[in-house]
Amino acid sequence: MINKLLVANRGEIAARIIRTCKENDIKTVAIYSEADARSLFVKMADESYLIGPPRVSESYLNTDKVLEIAKQTKVDAVHPGYGFLSENGSFADKCEQAGITFIGPSSNVIEQMGDKISARKLMEKAGVPVIPGTKGEVSDAEAAIKEAEHIGYPIMVKASAGGGGIGMQIVHTAQELLKAFESNSQRAEQFFGDGSMFMEKLLVNSRHIEVQVLADTHGNAIHLFERECSIQRRNQKVVEEAPSSFISKETRKKNG
Repeated sequence: MINKLLVANRGEIAARIIRTCKENDIKTVAIYSEADARSLFVKMADESYLIGPPRVSESYLNTDKVLEIAKQTKVDAVHPGYGFLSENGSFADKCEQAGITFIGPSSNVIEQMGDKISARKLMEKAGVPVIPGTKGEVSDAEAAIKEAEHIGYPIMVKASAGGGGIGMQIVHTAQELLKAFESNSQRAEQFFGDGSMFMEKLLVNSRHIEVQVLADTHGNAIHLFERECSIQRRNQKVVEEAPSSFISKETRKKNG
């Protein structure tokens, strides 16, 4: 039972969470940076605490400080909203160790799905169809060229820890692959602290359709239908449409 909750986020998402908690008689604790001191979500919460300067790395992403306030205010749960700490497996684990409910996936799930190579292996084990590609991490550019001969061009080079289109590049030849592998590995190391790379066959003229899944800790799971995410720029989604106007009722049912 959750009686008191800390919102580890800011802005509109924090306001929405607080508003929903009020409707369910759940007390809320907000954290805010110096830049957000006069924001609406700070006023809406039952308790609000300054967590640090404007830079998010020194405030909202300061996991030790967030957890310190969570313990200090004796909350039952932490809601990370989206972005920020919502996909931070280490923070989720710290909450679990402190006996505080992390509203989101378990730390184990976050770690497994946060790494594309481990996620791919996990899906293969579960019997989910995956795009033809390398079985695991590709050690270097020369190994990538050998793997590409078996996969066939065009190929999408991907950073295992990548996100937001960073660490991804389409290649059509071995020469392009040689250059793309090294540069994207370096970018991934710079942005994510992990330069691990893998490759998948590029599916030309395909659609990007995601199915939203919601599950609880009691073994219950439902899907919330799909999102059409095919309109992209530089591998980043620009427009999302739900439901998709492209797929048939039969495909929608099969996907769900």
